[in-house]
Amino acid sequence: MAHSKSAKKRIRQSEVKRLHNRSMKSALRTAMKKFAAAVAAGNTDLLAAAYKEVQKSIDKTASKGIIRKGTADRMKSRLSSKIAAKPAAKK
Repeated sequence: MAHSKSAKKRIRQSEVKRLHNRSMKSALRTAMKKFAAAVAAGNTDLLAAAYKEVQKSIDKTASKGIIRKGTADRMKSRLSSKIAAKPAAKK
């Protein structure tokens, strides 16, 4: 167990950061699931909105250092390829 005052503070700080990072990752996963549901539904309006939301979430988590930049780029690339693979969907 930490003995010094600064070590105890560091433990408190890291716990707060851990919880914040965890919630941001959870929000990212939720956005990814919404995007997957939009792809399955095939509605182009819904798909565009979901893609915009998930892209924003990916960029935000990458800028905060929660996920790496390369991981974020790979995720966005895979999402855009799913959109491109969809045939001209009906509205």
